[in-house]
Amino acid sequence: MTVTRGLEGVVATTSSISSIIDDTLTYVGFDIDDLADNASFEEVIYLLWHRTLPTGAQLEELKQQLASNMALPEEVLAHFKMYPIDTVHPMAALRTAVSLLGLYDEEADLMDEEANYRKAIRLQAKMPAIVTAFARIRKGLEPIAPREDLNFAANFLFMLTGKDPEPVAVEAMNKALVLHADHELNASTFTARVCVATLSDVYSGVTAAIGALKGPLHGGANEAVMKMLKEIGTLENVEPYIRQKLDNKEKIMGFGHRVYRQGDPRAKHLREMSAKLTELTGEPHWYQMSTRIEEIVTGEKKLPPNVDFYSASVYHSLGIDHDLFTPIFAVSRVSGWLAHILEQYENNRLIRPRAEYNGPGKQDYVAVELRG
Repeated sequence: MTVTRGLEGVVATTSSISSIIDDTLTYVGFDIDDLADNASFEEVIYLLWHRTLPTGAQLEELKQQLASNMALPEEVLAHFKMYPIDTVHPMAALRTAVSLLGLYDEEADLMDEEANYRKAIRLQAKMPAIVTAFARIRKGLEPIAPREDLNFAANFLFMLTGKDPEPVAVEAMNKALVLHADHELNASTFTARVCVATLSDVYSGVTAAIGALKGPLHGGANEAVMKMLKEIGTLENVEPYIRQKLDNKEKIMGFGHRVYRQGDPRAKHLREMSAKLTELTGEPHWYQMSTRIEEIVTGEKKLPPNVDFYSASVYHSLGIDHDLFTPIFAVSRVSGWLAHILEQYENNRLIRPRAEYNGPGKQDYVAVELRG
């Protein structure tokens, strides 16, 4: 057996959902640049699940299905009020709430194709409601019901703030959702596929994926980026702070990627939105600091920024709490998780790799009274 640490470069399955070839990311053959500039998130959901862009009628049907399924069961809202609000991270709350949703879905354990698709609709719809409801309840505020006249991105912002979002905010949120929707066989997606390959249910697969996304080496990077920006504080402090990190060989979050060599193609879109939003909010220093960090790190380490780096200042400029950054990632990525879960069910084989043993050689059992 040949051991490959982290499974780097190992091809574990075939998939028709997304691809990363020569530093180009595509969803079902559509370049991410094309989709980020032109597509709504709802179109991308449909594309990932059906492998084709929707017609006008199909898109309207999906929008209606999502809007009508966003509301959460009262039991889930009541459960939020039992959480240790002052200490629990929103990702832990999201992980628990998704698992809890499975208890209140009568079709949770039905495994036919139609039932699994209906569950996918419900999970996709309820993810933004979970994040926004928890965000409000922990501040002593009541959750806000979704509106059927708003699209997915606008509904998220509305349920979070209770205010009609500005068009530029909706544009930014939609773009972020599109860019994060899927990313081939990343850690959380692989986790979801491993889980449902046992023929476990959709809720278990998504709960497992959220657990993987919670880690700072996967989904938590954008929150760490914003923490770093806050620590630096001013443009003048960027160079000494970053150079000290580099001298100490400390990891700088938001740079480099396991798959991309010349740069993450998604990063430039959020870089543009960061420039626009920080200017509009009167806080251009967040963008200026970010570009200066990019100059130093890319210049010194040849590591370009990834999608997480500029998403931090974008979400901050939208007035979103920093510990909600990773849950927003999940609100988008669940579209990809669900696409992969449904694909796994279509042509399933239990995922069961091997491990090379490097422990002690053969040993004989010794009764406890004879052990020294």
